[in-house]
Amino acid sequence: MAADEKSQAKTEQAKGKIKEVAGRTVGNERLTAEGRADQVKGDARQAKEKTKDAFKH
Repeated sequence: MAADEKSQAKTEQAKGKIKEVAGRTVGNERLTAEGRADQVKGDARQAKEKTKDAFKH
């Protein structure tokens, strides 16, 4: 389960980065903001998993 969550976090981060770059390229602020938000969600999910891993050991 944890590996699935970690991969999902990485996917959200990558998807967010692509959206952000695409938004900047075409000058779409909304798409850029959505990309940043996706990256933040991925970062939060990754931090949660790291915290869970720290308490496992």
